[in-house]
Amino acid sequence: MSINQLKFLCISTIVCLSLLSCGGSDDDENGGGGTGTQVNANKNTHPTNKYVTRLEFPRLKGGSSIVITHNTYEKYGVNYSVEWDVEKKSQRWTAYQMYQGYQGNAGRYNGDPQYPYDPDLPSQYYHERDYFWGSGFDHGHMIPSADRQFSYSANKQTFYLTNMQPQYNRFNANLWADLEAKVRKWTPQSSSDTLYVCTGGTIDNEEHIITRIAGVLIAPKYFYKALLIRNSMGYKAIGFWMQNENVDRGGDDLKKYACSIDELEDMTGIDFFCNLPDNIEDKVERSYALNSWGLN
Repeated sequence: MSINQLKFLCISTIVCLSLLSCGGSDDDENGGGGTGTQVNANKNTHPTNKYVTRLEFPRLKGGSSIVITHNTYEKYGVNYSVEWDVEKKSQRWTAYQMYQGYQGNAGRYNGDPQYPYDPDLPSQYYHERDYFWGSGFDHGHMIPSADRQFSYSANKQTFYLTNMQPQYNRFNANLWADLEAKVRKWTPQSSSDTLYVCTGGTIDNEEHIITRIAGVLIAPKYFYKALLIRNSMGYKAIGFWMQNENVDRGGDDLKKYACSIDELEDMTGIDFFCNLPDNIEDKVERSYALNSWGLN
């Protein structure tokens, strides 16, 4: 199938392979926050995937990239979404929400295979085999298993290969795990508040790629998280930028890796939180307050 054909192929009501554009109406479930008639020049829209207007979504890249939204069809609805580049055969980002409803004790998926192919991604758009094994890199979760404990099916979806990026174990199990644990601590305690997360590795800049495993699977040099909290006080945001090194930096002060969303956008080339009204987006992305995140 050609890329042009790919742009018009819809897999399901929530997984569509198509060219992506901006503008349109807000349709954000589970804490998305409607924005009324406020100006938003860079907002996402999609012909079939209504979830792209949720606040965790960045601006969609389009071209050879597709969006996959996973839904367990349980009480909490959407699990997470991925932007997948079918030419690079790599995940650009995973976006999801964190709030009280996602807590639980379902346990860690341990099926066979441990890291299944994504059933919503046609096999021709992934590598011929799982090149992580024997590569010296971990299967690095972008949405962690520990963030989706409310059901077995939700946890299993976090193990799909479309949610994986190659990470050195010393990075994945230490500094990156420290940041993941901190994100869980930042999950709002009030049922009316939401934490929005967009996370991934650098796949678009050759200087930000360590290697291509077996000549095909990109191993990003850097990983990032863009975080946005909405609560009764309004909105606040912060970014994190970390190098994927074969070095144990666990226990480092996380504020060393913090940055504004504007700075993170400059480093990644991704427009985060584009579904916010422009006036709010400009304000929360311009700066960050370490003390408000407990990082002072």
